[in-house]
Amino acid sequence: MVPRAGCRAALFLWIFSSISCRARTALPASQKCDEPLVSALTHSSFSTSSSMTSSYAPGYAKLNKRGGAGGWSPSDSDHYQWLQVDFGSRKQISAIATQGRYSSSDWVTQYRMLYSDTGRNWKPYHQDGNIWAFPGNTNSDGVIRHDLQHLVITRYIRIVPLDWNGEGQIGLRIEVYGCPYWADVINFDGHVVLPYRFRNKKMKTLKDVITLKFKTSESEGVIFHGEGQQGDYITLELKKAKLVLNLNLGSNQYGSIYGHTSVMTGSLLDDHHWHSIVIERHGRNINLTLDRHMQHFRTNGEFDYLDLDYEITFGGMPFSGKPSSNSRKNFKGCMESINYNGNNITDLAKRKKLEPSNVGNLSFSCVEPHTVPVFFNATSYLEVLGRLNQDMLSVSFQFRTWNPNGLLLFSNFADGLGNVEINLAEGKVNVHINVTQVKKNRIDVSSGSGLNDGQWHEIRFLAKENFAVLTIDGDEASAVRTNSPLQVKTGEKYFFGGFLTQTNDSDRSLLQLSFQGCMQLIHVDDQLVDLHAVEQGKLGSFANVSIDMCAIIDRCVPNHCEHGGKCTQTWDSFKCTCEGTGYSGATCHNSIYDLSCEAYKHLGKTSNYYWIDPDGSGALGPLKVYCNMTEDKVWSTVYHDLQMQTPVIGHSPEKYSVLQLNYSATMDQISAITSSAEYCEQYISYSCKMSRLLNTPDGNPYTWWVGKANEKHYYWGGSGPGIQKCACGIERNCTDPKYYCNCDADSKQWRKDAGLLSYKEHLPVSQVVVGDIDRSGSESKLTVGPVRCQGDRNYWNAASFITPSSYLHFSTFQGETSADISFYFKTSAPDGVFLENLGNTDFIKLELKSATEVSFSFDVGNGPVEIIVRSPNPLNDDQWHRVIAERNVKQASLQVDQLPQEIRKAPTEGHTRLELYSQLYVGAAGGQRGFLGCIRSLRMNGVTLDLEERAKVTLGVKPGCSGHCTSYGMYCENGGKCVEKYNGYSCDCSKTAYDGPFCIKDVGAFFEEGMWLRYNFQVPGISAKDLVSRTMLSSTDHDNTVPDLTLNKEALSFSFSTTKSPCVLLYISSYAQDYMAVLVKPSGSLQIRYNLGGTREPYNIDVDHRNMANGQPHSVNITRNERDIILQLDHYPPASYSLPTTSDIQFNSPKALFLGKVIETGKIDQDIYQYNTPGFTGCLSRVQFNHIAPLKAALRPTNTSSQVHVQGELVESNCGASPLTIPPMSAATDPWHLDSASADFPYNGQAIGDGVNRNSAIIGGVIAVVIFTILCTLVFLIRYMFRHKGTYHTNEAKGAESAESADAAIMNNDPNFTETIDESKKEWLI
Repeated sequence: MVPRAGCRAALFLWIFSSISCRARTALPASQKCDEPLVSALTHSSFSTSSSMTSSYAPGYAKLNKRGGAGGWSPSDSDHYQWLQVDFGSRKQISAIATQGRYSSSDWVTQYRMLYSDTGRNWKPYHQDGNIWAFPGNTNSDGVIRHDLQHLVITRYIRIVPLDWNGEGQIGLRIEVYGCPYWADVINFDGHVVLPYRFRNKKMKTLKDVITLKFKTSESEGVIFHGEGQQGDYITLELKKAKLVLNLNLGSNQYGSIYGHTSVMTGSLLDDHHWHSIVIERHGRNINLTLDRHMQHFRTNGEFDYLDLDYEITFGGMPFSGKPSSNSRKNFKGCMESINYNGNNITDLAKRKKLEPSNVGNLSFSCVEPHTVPVFFNATSYLEVLGRLNQDMLSVSFQFRTWNPNGLLLFSNFADGLGNVEINLAEGKVNVHINVTQVKKNRIDVSSGSGLNDGQWHEIRFLAKENFAVLTIDGDEASAVRTNSPLQVKTGEKYFFGGFLTQTNDSDRSLLQLSFQGCMQLIHVDDQLVDLHAVEQGKLGSFANVSIDMCAIIDRCVPNHCEHGGKCTQTWDSFKCTCEGTGYSGATCHNSIYDLSCEAYKHLGKTSNYYWIDPDGSGALGPLKVYCNMTEDKVWSTVYHDLQMQTPVIGHSPEKYSVLQLNYSATMDQISAITSSAEYCEQYISYSCKMSRLLNTPDGNPYTWWVGKANEKHYYWGGSGPGIQKCACGIERNCTDPKYYCNCDADSKQWRKDAGLLSYKEHLPVSQVVVGDIDRSGSESKLTVGPVRCQGDRNYWNAASFITPSSYLHFSTFQGETSADISFYFKTSAPDGVFLENLGNTDFIKLELKSATEVSFSFDVGNGPVEIIVRSPNPLNDDQWHRVIAERNVKQASLQVDQLPQEIRKAPTEGHTRLELYSQLYVGAAGGQRGFLGCIRSLRMNGVTLDLEERAKVTLGVKPGCSGHCTSYGMYCENGGKCVEKYNGYSCDCSKTAYDGPFCIKDVGAFFEEGMWLRYNFQVPGISAKDLVSRTMLSSTDHDNTVPDLTLNKEALSFSFSTTKSPCVLLYISSYAQDYMAVLVKPSGSLQIRYNLGGTREPYNIDVDHRNMANGQPHSVNITRNERDIILQLDHYPPASYSLPTTSDIQFNSPKALFLGKVIETGKIDQDIYQYNTPGFTGCLSRVQFNHIAPLKAALRPTNTSSQVHVQGELVESNCGASPLTIPPMSAATDPWHLDSASADFPYNGQAIGDGVNRNSAIIGGVIAVVIFTILCTLVFLIRYMFRHKGTYHTNEAKGAESAESADAAIMNNDPNFTETIDESKKEWLI
């Protein structure tokens, strides 16, 4: 799949890429490279570890041949056997096939394939990031063929059986398929440099294609280099066995460092095996391909051409190069097939058309190294013999590993003097010398750090009498020495990588972890150990080691940790550290943030700054936006750094001034928001004085703005694309009708053109270019608002499947190594397939298996895997449920709603790529049980599938889905009613005392002294007689009126805060003498007073032990059901009270509800009358009597607003809002909430600060205090002056003169006040 992906990426960049892709693509079953290579070979081309007899010789191991005993069988069937084939020259291998020994019980069930150019230094075949184990045969004569995932170029192959038929032994016949291979080879000795000189002394190129293959044992070295006098250069080199490409296309005004680009790829490239490189450049776009893994990047700087002078050199830096570059080592190793922009460098060098440097030697055959590596696994050891009874111990060797711990060497001293142990512990080398003479003594020496980095490291250890020294990587300066008492007498055996259990004794320290890795250049007693002699059994012994092979794998290259996750590894696994990335999961694939403000809203969040990730697991990172959730629609706002009313200053000699807007997000991130939004807008304003804007009606615009994709736009706010007008030109109200913009009149007075840009495909504004500012007297100011978007089409994108056979189909899902799928579903059916995508044998499927089970199943080539989540409650309850499935090279997982996540680890070896070919089916597919119900917000690898659009043209599927309130209705709180919408729901708060999207915002107001509010239960224009059939006070029916005028029960709730007492908080009057009042007594305590008749005195409930006039918000909840009253104050337990038995239980003929003061005709209770002056001062909030919210009716236009009368100016405020029962979550425990002033996400770039600058806030506060002081002084002076005036005029209405008070005068003039109805009612007279 990698070559195929490489081709796709290259095609959009270069025309010639299709040629290079075809040249690089592996052809496992191609006609051009599928010739049998073994059948024509002679017996001499075969060799083996052993043969049972000559009839079982390896020469008989040819596919479908019956010569000899019908195939090869070794003398012993164990894991040390192998069959080797020499093709005589290098070949391209594309496939391998095996059989068992003819008509026998002998066959191999699993094997590995090694390959080599020399018959030494073997390399195992890798596939899917692992040393591959091929499945073998199941009988003796069946042929099992495997097409290789990538071509292998080699002369020798070696088949190593791993397992075989248990009832027989190893038996094998093989065939290898491929084709010839030929290439010119150049050997570089580390000194010679091969220059290719340009014909015209200079080479200026827009496109470059450079290809070559190399192999080396060195970890450092320059492969090629070219440079120019203008600062351009290109260098490809090895650093720590990794490939580094350095490129600079030229210097610029920012300095050459800006143009420098460095890219690193690959790992462990010093294994002396061939590695292929392809560099394709088109301008600043680069494709760097190493061994089929392509990396695409774009260079820094501003230039597209590479300017090189004189030459490009292969094998090192030119000797005429800069002094700073001479420190780089030259390349030592072999190269072949060097091609520079169509010039075959190897052919030119072989034909002596190129002149190598005078230093060193250039040859045309590859010189092989003499080192013999040995490979250890977790159960290996290598026993080497040394000289006995020497008074000096001397060992040295090189090792490479990924594991931080492991035993490197162990040896017993002679005569029981002790032992020496060298191990790796947390990346450091530790030497422990256990001395057993008179008493136990242990000498410890340690050195080095981070030695488990996969690089070759050398250890030298020398010990003799009273002296020991440990040297790492030949650094004598940092060698560690000890002069502890020590007597050395060497033993005969040295164990590397582990040791036999029977050699353990009481003197040895605890056995360390066995070593996993490679060693080479092992010296004992200053003698190089002949590992081939050890392999042949002539010297020492070994177990489970592979000699002449180092099978180390870098599991972090390519890096499976996404989104900048840090990869660390051990020998057989890797781990991703996702801290600080904004992502989580085994491979840092999943965003920890929600997709949009809409999603946060439905988590119950309120307006604030939040991190969102519009493409989820996609390539775009998270960004910080402000989510405004105060309206029905949720607004997402992204800010920039351009200040309001920025003066536009001309920059001579340029005629234009360019104002750049730097957002707190990238253009791609903002585009992700705008594309998924339903509507976006951005305010833009141009204030001008003698500075024309669009130069209407017929001129070329002086000013334009640049939007998405760097497109210029010549329309202004309030207008639309293609219309060169401002808002006044559209509305035809410009100050000068001859022009389409106010500023185009070129007036000497300040004018302004402003409006909203709402064509979201053009947003955001990234730059504004302003002209006509260079004339004398020209002035202008520019304001650009933030980008605001509302709605999230992806979140509610849904489809309803109405027949069992209905489905939607989409293009093939591309999730080879990493796949995530998330969606919501709602159904009443017990089962059904959500989605499915098939390959040849691979597949991926999600389904509802039963009413309580969701299944995620897939196969990547290792056999089907199924993960099931079982819910304790039915999932077919017609409510929304969320499913999140993920599969990567580490693990697969499935989660449903908030149930525990089910995880299945991936096998350490085996296939890792999910290869799918069919279309993706959502719903029923292939005759399976179809899904009946709704699916919405289906996202696959961060991309939302447009279910609605596809459903519009598909039978059996409808766009959208109803019934959101069944799942989300609980979010409408405080009696709010959930209202269904096409793409979601909303909360109707009209019959509550609350506001906001979820009916949780208290509606309150501040009452100044003397202010009051009256709510008439009677609708204006309806007589008292009509009240028999019409009222709005029912506490049992939310929607309808009640025919009678009596209340047997009430529910009253509100919150308040005040510092003055006494006062009337609330009073309910009646057309009879009944009333209800909530008072604050002179002591500050609360009193609830009922007068329903039947008693001499009103019934009072006194809460004497608490001061309510302390300025703190207090919550009051009163409910009455006939005689029973329940009072809850704040968050104290409810208290129960009961009306006296003589009291009536009916509240007759309610008339009006008063807040802050009682202004009523007729007799008023004397205490209440006293408390009425001067009136309530403070805050009231969320006042609700049964289903009437009088304060909200006054502050919000509703159908009951006409029944409200307010004396004074009512100012909305939440100062009386009662405190929350549950305190808000802290920032540490709430993963969604980020403090706008302090939260910074560790991501590229810094977000624009959200809060006001601290200094500005302090200055503003001081100014406000000064202004307030001046105003207070003026008010005092004015009142003082008017107090001493002789007369003053008033506009009082007639009839007010006879009133007893001003309040009564207001009442007399108000038609809403009616006379009290005389009711025959029993009363006790005092």
